[in-house]
Amino acid sequence: MNHTPRTRTVVSCTLLVTALGAGVTACASDGNPLSAKPYDAAGLISFNGPTDAGKRADPDKPLEVTAQSGGRITDVTAQDSTGRYVAGELAADGSRWHSTSPLAANAHYTVAVSTEDEDGAPGRKVLSFDTSMPTSKKRLGVTFGPDKGTYGVGQPITAQLDQPIKDKAQRAVVERALRVDSVPAVQGSWYWVSDKELHYRPREYWPAHATVQVHSNLDGVKISDRLWGGKSKALTITIGDRIEAITDAATHQLTYYKNGRQVEQIPVTTGKPGFETRNGVKVVLEKQYFVRMRGSTVGIAEGSSDSYDLPVYYATRVTWSGEYVHAAPWSVGSQGYANVSHGCTGMSTSNAEWFFDNVHQGDIVKVVNSNGDPMEPFGNGFGDWNLDWKKWRTGSALTNGTADGSASGDVARLRPTAV
Repeated sequence: MNHTPRTRTVVSCTLLVTALGAGVTACASDGNPLSAKPYDAAGLISFNGPTDAGKRADPDKPLEVTAQSGGRITDVTAQDSTGRYVAGELAADGSRWHSTSPLAANAHYTVAVSTEDEDGAPGRKVLSFDTSMPTSKKRLGVTFGPDKGTYGVGQPITAQLDQPIKDKAQRAVVERALRVDSVPAVQGSWYWVSDKELHYRPREYWPAHATVQVHSNLDGVKISDRLWGGKSKALTITIGDRIEAITDAATHQLTYYKNGRQVEQIPVTTGKPGFETRNGVKVVLEKQYFVRMRGSTVGIAEGSSDSYDLPVYYATRVTWSGEYVHAAPWSVGSQGYANVSHGCTGMSTSNAEWFFDNVHQGDIVKVVNSNGDPMEPFGNGFGDWNLDWKKWRTGSALTNGTADGSASGDVARLRPTAV
């Protein structure tokens, strides 16, 4: 049976560059049949939106092709002038095709639509259009941390992104625009902790009394066809004295250093077997005069020999999962001699008050000679310093390292409040 173009039953397709808002510029066909078979659906293709010459489609709007009047779509191919294809989904019954990947801005597209009428006759229509720049650019926001103030030498700088960045080339654009300057100057680098979070630290601890300024040069910078840099608030922090508290779990002593000089040594108790305190470098996160600590929050059954529910004072927090340096008057007899806590570093009330008054957010609290697991680099506070410089540099998108941004293997073991 010889099929010729028909206006009665042939498939009618509608390309919704939905509200292309700005429509499509033109069709590839001039209205004449492209071939006798498959037939050309000229005159049966319409666009929702202006078709005036010079008008461009909004790239933020999806493509959609819809079959009408008893026909079905059999295939749709869309690609730009550089050969990049637009991914899409075709309904099982051939009634609709829509794009599932974004269009590029300021690009020329060709869309080939294959159809089949109710008699099985194949049809084809080729369309072309241009896209404009996005009518409303997506902007990447960056929020720097911590808040303005004075911090210890271990305080990392954080950058929180309001949208995920996964592509390494795009990460490089972002990272290159995030500037950290210090007086005195130090060598430092960003690490992609996740798709939306970066940490910056120097190779060594910050110099005492340094001034650190952080700002973004991303405003107006193109990150991808879909994303541009937005404005961000700059940050300035100052660094205080170099405070380091080193806890030796084997000798049961905490030694407090200020600017390299030993100031105090305090008898302590750390985690007992099964609840060992994490080894490694931690950073003071916050200080709380009073914390109620319960064994049930760390999985200890109420009424068991290890169960507890205690008021705790002068609590200096070093992990989000609940490790503190705090007053433990109930274990004074063991302090300096044995490890009997559930993971925290305990000391007498007077010593805990002194420690509380002499440490600050960002100061270093390091545990050595414990049988506990190592401190997680990320996810449970600031364990950033437990990565050596070579490993830290692999987390930058500007190096040849292979950081995946997810800190694999560095998932925190959450133990909310251990005493």
